[in-house]
Amino acid sequence: MKELTAKQVEELVTEGKQSLNIIDVREDEEVASGMIPAAKHIPLGSIESRMDELDKTKEYIMVCRSGGRSGQASQFLESKGFNVINMTGGMMSWEGPTE
Repeated sequence: MKELTAKQVEELVTEGKQSLNIIDVREDEEVASGMIPAAKHIPLGSIESRMDELDKTKEYIMVCRSGGRSGQASQFLESKGFNVINMTGGMMSWEGPTE
């Protein structure tokens, strides 16, 4: 499984040189405290039923609170043929802007 640190993802967001596809797998009450700008919210429990919203030709960065659930989502989606990267440390390590 590919991984990036929260700092590396923040740098990619700040540079804005590429369109990032960030998926936040936290629960509703967790994302209410703020998400990475332009992230899409798909709770971990909904990943399997909402896979049709994702494109296998794109790369996705998976995010959660600490990196555990996004790691589970990454492994699951990778097994289904998706190109995914887990953001290690999760939002607990995120120092960039939120919305």
